[in-house]
Amino acid sequence: MHTATYRLFIAVELPDTLREELAVVQQRLQRDQLPVRWVEPEAMHLTLWFLGDVPGDQVVHVKIAMMLSFAGRQAVRVQLGDPGAFPNLQRPQVIWVGLAEGETHLRSWYDALARRLPSLGFHPDPRPFRPHLTLGRVRREASAEQQQRLGAALRTLKLASNHVWDLQRVVLFRSDLRPEGPRYTALAEVDLQGFGVRG
Repeated sequence: MHTATYRLFIAVELPDTLREELAVVQQRLQRDQLPVRWVEPEAMHLTLWFLGDVPGDQVVHVKIAMMLSFAGRQAVRVQLGDPGAFPNLQRPQVIWVGLAEGETHLRSWYDALARRLPSLGFHPDPRPFRPHLTLGRVRREASAEQQQRLGAALRTLKLASNHVWDLQRVVLFRSDLRPEGPRYTALAEVDLQGFGVRG
C-alpha cells in the first residue's frame, strides 16, 4: 500500500501591507497587457525551500526540522528592491521583486534549513539562494517581442517605496495544484517574535 504524498514547501508569510504594495507593482506592469499569469496577492509568499512530493509519514520530521531551524531567531526587517526576472530580462519567464534590505538574514534562514533538511533527503538547489517575491509567470505563448517589451518595462520600473516590513512567520505549506491555480494550506508555522533584525 502506497503512502500518500504531499507537495510541500517552506516559505515566509508576508504582511498584508507588503502584499498590497506588490499588487500595485503588478498593476503598473499590467498596463501593457502582456501574456503573464499573475500571482494573486493573497497567495504571495517568499519561498525558502521547495521540498516537492513528501511521503505523509515524513511530514512530521520536516515540521520538527523547521521548528529547530528557527528556534531562537528574530524577525527580519525587509525593504523592497528592484524588479527582475528569471532567467534574465532578455527572456523573462518569472517576474519578481528583489530586496534592498534583509537578504543577508534571509540567507541565514535558508542556511539553517540547509543544515537539517539534507539528512531527511531534501537537498539544496544547486543554484545560489536568492530571496525574491514572485509577481507572475510569463505564459508559454508569449512571443520574443512581447518578452523583450516586458524586460524593458522591468528595467525602467522604479519602486518609490521606502517602507520596511518585519517578516516573522515561517510556514510549512501544502500546495494543491488546481486548474484555477494552486491552493496553499498551512501545515505548521513558526512565529519569530521581537524586533526585526536589519541587514
